[in-house]
Amino acid sequence: MSKETKITLPPGTKIPNHIALVLDGNRRWARAKGLKPGEGHIAGYQAVTKLVKAARNLGVHTFTVWAFSTENWERPKEEIEKIFDILKRGLKEFGKEAHKEKVRFIHLGRKDRFPKDLVNLIVKLEEETRKYDKHIYNMALDYGGRDEITRAVKKIVAEGIPLEKIDEALISAYLDTAGQPYPYPDLFIRTSGEQRTSGLLPWQMVYAEYYFEPNHLPDFTPEKLKEAILDYSRRRRRFGGNDLERHFFFRPEIAAKLEVNWWRLSKIPAGTKLTDYIINHLKEQYGLSKKLAKESAKYLIEAISEEKKEKWEKAAKKLKKFYELLKKELKLAFEPKIAAYLEVKLWKDLKEGKEVGKVEEVAKEHLAEVYRISLLQAAKAAHLRVLAWFEKNLAEKGLGEEHWAKAERYLTRYYQALKERIA
Repeated sequence: MSKETKITLPPGTKIPNHIALVLDGNRRWARAKGLKPGEGHIAGYQAVTKLVKAARNLGVHTFTVWAFSTENWERPKEEIEKIFDILKRGLKEFGKEAHKEKVRFIHLGRKDRFPKDLVNLIVKLEEETRKYDKHIYNMALDYGGRDEITRAVKKIVAEGIPLEKIDEALISAYLDTAGQPYPYPDLFIRTSGEQRTSGLLPWQMVYAEYYFEPNHLPDFTPEKLKEAILDYSRRRRRFGGNDLERHFFFRPEIAAKLEVNWWRLSKIPAGTKLTDYIINHLKEQYGLSKKLAKESAKYLIEAISEEKKEKWEKAAKKLKKFYELLKKELKLAFEPKIAAYLEVKLWKDLKEGKEVGKVEEVAKEHLAEVYRISLLQAAKAAHLRVLAWFEKNLAEKGLGEEHWAKAERYLTRYYQALKERIA
C-alpha cells in the first residue's frame, strides 16, 4: 500500500457503507496545465485507483464510480477511444487486486454499445468475482439514471408481472444494484465543484448525503476522501423519522450571558470564584456533571492562562486534555488533538488581527469537529461567533460599553444557531 492510502479515522467515526463518486474534472485539470484531455483522464484514473483502495482500508463496503455516462458518447471519437483504453487497462489491473482482497466487481449500465473486447473484460471480471462479498466495486459505464429505470420497467413489462405485484421492492429488484447488501449510497461525492448528481442512481440516492469537492478528480486524494467521510460522520441522519440521538439542552441566552460575563470578569458576582463561574458555564453549555465540569474547568483555565502569555503549544496541550474529558462524556467522534489545535489557531488568528473570512473558516472547522456537524451546517454559527469575538476585542480596547452589549447579542444568536443544528 502506498503512503497516500495509509490514513485512519478517529474512533467512533460513522463510516458510510456505500459511497458513490462522480468522476469529474479530468479535462479541465488537463487544460489548466496545458495538457491534452487524455492526459487528464490518465491522471484521473490514477487518482481513482488510490481512492478505491483507501475507501476499503477505511471500512467502506461498497464504492461506486461513474466512469462513462450515456451522454459521454457525444465526446470526440479520439477522446472516447482514449477512455476505453484506460478502462481496459484499469479492468485488467483491478482483476488482480479483486482476487487478492475478495472484492466483487459489478457493472452498472448498458453493455450493448461497447467494443467487444471491452465487454468481454467486463463480463469476465463480473463472473470471476461473483462469489466475493467482502467489498463491492460498482463501475457505472454507459450508465444513465433514467436509462436504468427505463430498462427496469421494460423488464417488468416483458415478464408480464401483474400490476398489483408492482411495488418499490419489486422495482428495486430490477435495477442494476439488485441483490447488493448496500444498494443505496449513504454518501454521494462529486469532484470539480459541480453541484448536481446528473442522474447517478436516482432511485437509490433518495437519502444519500451530498458532498461537493471543489478540486478536480486528479487532485482528489485519499486524505480528501477522509475529510468527506468525517463531514458525513458529523451529519445527523433522520430519514424522515424520529431523531433518537442525544440532544444538547443549553439555553442560548444563559450560555451567552455566562460566557460574556466570564470574558469581562468584572461582571462575575462578588464572592464567586472564577473556577466556579467557568464550571457553571460548562455545565450549561455541554450538560456536564458538576464533577466533570470541575475537572474540565481546571484544564480550560490553564489553557486560557497560556493563551494570554501567547504560549500556543502549552495552551494546545491543556486544551487537548479538556477535550479528552468532553469526548468521554459526550461520546462524539471528534479528535481532541484536532479540536484543541483549531481552537488555539482561532485564539492566535484573533490576536494577530487576521481578516474575518479567514477566522471564520477556522471557526467553521472547529465547530464541525467538536459538535459533529458539516461545514455547511457550521457556517452560520461560526460567522456569529467570530462577530462576537471581534466585538469583545473592541470592548477590551476600551472603545465603549456598547461593544460588550453587541458581543452578548451576537453570542446569543450564535448559541441559537448552534442549537438549531445540534439539539
